Amino acid sequence: MNPTTGPTTASAPVSAPAPAPVSPPVSTPVPVVLAGARGHGRWHVDNIRRLQDKGLVRLAGICELTPLTEEEFGGELPAQSPDFGALLDSTGARVAVVCTPIPTHTDLALAAAERGVHLLLEKPPAPSYAEFRRMADGVAAAGVVCQIGFQSLGSHAVPAVRELIEKGAIGTVTGVGGAGAWARDEAYYRRAPWAGKRRLNGVDVIDGALTNPLAHAVATALALNETTRAEDVVRIETELLRANDIESDDTSCVRVTTVQGRPVTVAATLCAEHPGEPYVVVHGSEGRITYWYKQDRVLLQRAGHGPEEFEYGRTDLLENLVGHLTDGDALLVEPDATGAFMKVVEAIRRAPDPAPLPADAWRMIPAEHRRVVPGIDALVTAAADTLALYSELGAVWAPPKEVST
Repeated sequence: MNPTTGPTTASAPVSAPAPAPVSPPVSTPVPVVLAGARGHGRWHVDNIRRLQDKGLVRLAGICELTPLTEEEFGGELPAQSPDFGALLDSTGARVAVVCTPIPTHTDLALAAAERGVHLLLEKPPAPSYAEFRRMADGVAAAGVVCQIGFQSLGSHAVPAVRELIEKGAIGTVTGVGGAGAWARDEAYYRRAPWAGKRRLNGVDVIDGALTNPLAHAVATALALNETTRAEDVVRIETELLRANDIESDDTSCVRVTTVQGRPVTVAATLCAEHPGEPYVVVHGSEGRITYWYKQDRVLLQRAGHGPEEFEYGRTDLLENLVGHLTDGDALLVEPDATGAFMKVVEAIRRAPDPAPLPADAWRMIPAEHRRVVPGIDALVTAAADTLALYSELGAVWAPPKEVST
């Protein structure tokens, strides 16, 4: 999965819920409504079709402000409505997949929860910690299940790496780094009104490199450090910059001080010279483990041994949610397991607006219609390797770090 473009659906109206009867047992195929079927939502359409072919789900409806055509959808359309609540009521949906703009997540999640409808909620779950808590607490009070869409946490590599750590394969863990060097052209920031924004019409969006396209690097690094809940975070340092003419950061780094006493540092850019696969690296006193989370690939390097490489499978998060509802499978990414990630989002939200890079710190590649920051690829790698921030690595354009406690 490559959740980098984000959904394009605007906020959908939500009608008042009908009185909710006692929830009946969930059986397959589970009726599913998808809110947001364009942009990254197209991935969810294809995934729902895959699970539909297995007899696990049935696509009962699509919520879009502008209805899809059959040509756009690629076949006969299910029920459609711009009113999310009315669509849930009319289709009898038991699960809703919410892939809409970040600021709409909480209200749509609560609209589903009030109707007894379980959720797969795209990442980031909310644009602020307050909105995240409102969503998570509301969902819990309603007694429904919510899975947060960090697909990398469904990889079988995550428990495998944790097992290697527990067995002492790399000695004592000293910290975790994350690196993401991607490229996005100028059209990427024109794909939706909220793209590249920190706020829109007075509402938080926080669509930055670390909070949306490379959010998996942050969430996965925290997970491998066993720092998942909000109370696991002690201190957060941020350095946020931008080469593009946007509000949010496109080149940034963050360092999280954790209750475990180990730092988690993640560096990201959307202005890479040579884009590559993002990864997380666990540092130990006797070696290191590198996890390329989009590829489910792990490299173990340790003292006295040759390098060992492993590839793993992955459990789809919607399939896991269905398994949880029908067979009692353990849910992989419940809201509270993303609390530490949301503390990072909150620190970025509260930090000063990203500083524009000096004109001599970036250049345009006309043929690709994108801006690159010379030397940023090496800085991203160095930050993950040393757990240092850009300013500590000698980047002359880095602003003073912002500290949140």
